[in-house]
Amino acid sequence: MTDRLYLYDTTLRDGQQTQGVQFSASEKTEIATMLDALGVDYIEGGWPGANPTDSEFFDKPPQTRATLTAFGMTKRAGRSAGNDEVLAAVINAGTDSVCLVGKTHDFHVREALGITLDENIQNIAASIAHIVGLGREAIFDAEHFFDGWKANREYALSCLIAARDAGARWVVLCDTNGGTLPHEVEAITAEVIAAGIPGDRLGIHTHDDTGNAVAGSLAAIRAGARQVQGTLNGLGERCGNANLTTLIATLALKPEFAPLVPQISTDALKSLQKISRRLDEILNRAPAPNAPYVGASAFAHKAGLHASAIVKNPATYEHVAPETVGNARIIPMSNQAGQSNLRARLRDAGLDIPEGADLAAILTEVKAREDQGYAYDVAQASFELLARRHLGLLPSFFDVERYRVIVERRRNAMGEQISVSEAVVTVQIHGQRVMSVSESHGETDSDDRGPVNALWRALGKDLGAYQASIDDMWLVDFRVRITQGGTEAVTRVTIDSEDGQGNRWSTVGVSPNIVDASFEALHDAIVWKLIRDGARP
Repeated sequence: MTDRLYLYDTTLRDGQQTQGVQFSASEKTEIATMLDALGVDYIEGGWPGANPTDSEFFDKPPQTRATLTAFGMTKRAGRSAGNDEVLAAVINAGTDSVCLVGKTHDFHVREALGITLDENIQNIAASIAHIVGLGREAIFDAEHFFDGWKANREYALSCLIAARDAGARWVVLCDTNGGTLPHEVEAITAEVIAAGIPGDRLGIHTHDDTGNAVAGSLAAIRAGARQVQGTLNGLGERCGNANLTTLIATLALKPEFAPLVPQISTDALKSLQKISRRLDEILNRAPAPNAPYVGASAFAHKAGLHASAIVKNPATYEHVAPETVGNARIIPMSNQAGQSNLRARLRDAGLDIPEGADLAAILTEVKAREDQGYAYDVAQASFELLARRHLGLLPSFFDVERYRVIVERRRNAMGEQISVSEAVVTVQIHGQRVMSVSESHGETDSDDRGPVNALWRALGKDLGAYQASIDDMWLVDFRVRITQGGTEAVTRVTIDSEDGQGNRWSTVGVSPNIVDASFEALHDAIVWKLIRDGARP
């Protein structure tokens, strides 16, 4: 058998156990399609029969190159494998591959299952044999294996051997509690292989409770395991599972592991950030800026010393090129910035620096405004507009004459308390005065549509010749930070925007009034978008 690594994704099952995460069947289908394009070998779709969504997904499964897998548990004591309705529901999903979880820690067998150790082994063997007998590929997830190995290695190993001998294609070592450290994972995995479970039938499944899920997975692969399980963006119960987004990039880009993953193409790797962000959009979550490889800050170089070196050779402070994973390098501006940062940032923005430009004045204003509460290291678009103004390169598309926001609390026709925000924005466009009005209704107390939403809809409602550009953008995140306490509190609002071309940009506004701060950030977002689209003043 070719020595390669099989990538097993469990976003749709284990990832759905994340607090606050619930996929619809259509969302599961979209995610499965993305995973398939990425190059994973197995897609675990869920637990058929456990909930209506999983059952609906398996009733109309997507067509994938990857092997679609149904998840369940080994048969219950006192029933035969052919007469257990829970196991039957998993089998009836009709997938070519079935993954069954079973206990391998003697403590859990006695306390959680309340059966004898021998009965548990019989349940494992009978369940796996039943799956294989139906012509399906069987995978055994050895739950709490590492804790079980430490407590009673003979019994934990006997559970693995029972699954292997019954015909399991894969036996997966699970660090279910996430407390096993990487050096332990590597040593124990090597011992399991030495005891007779071959590496090309052995998998690893880790959780991130010590922050070591990815490291533990890599340690098991180094020891010889040839299947690795994880989730996109590290979703999962408690602290999450091994982050497959990070794992895929590391495996594909590091020479030690790259030969093991020929299924990950260069084009697939370049789609990694896009797929990661799309998952966050589905979950209505803001992307983690410090996520390895795909985060907005993964290739951000803030310190002047770093930026100066990056200009000469990016390899000085980057272990891989950002474009290999679909990301981009950022030279942020902040009160730590020097002229190296500034020149690099202006160049990345496509700005030609005029002869005799006073770059020091730009730095001075950046530092002064950050003292007021602005944060340009996370608001690159607002920084670009500031620099353009100093360089005489900032177009004037429209002037805001005035705006007003009214928030009213009242009852709707059902007698429920709702919040209604009304925004009025008046602008001057090419000498023409345009007034736009918009309402934002919060239908319930939990609905977050409010004054900022009303402002955005009013500002972007009628911009004349520029409307086509605005119709192609939307707001994806809104963050508020109080930068000073007490009666002199200052509010900083940061807004992330996207458009249909895949651009994403951040803008910032600062004011003692949250509405004013929000409007400043919204205004900057629109102006940056018009510049990027090549709009003419």
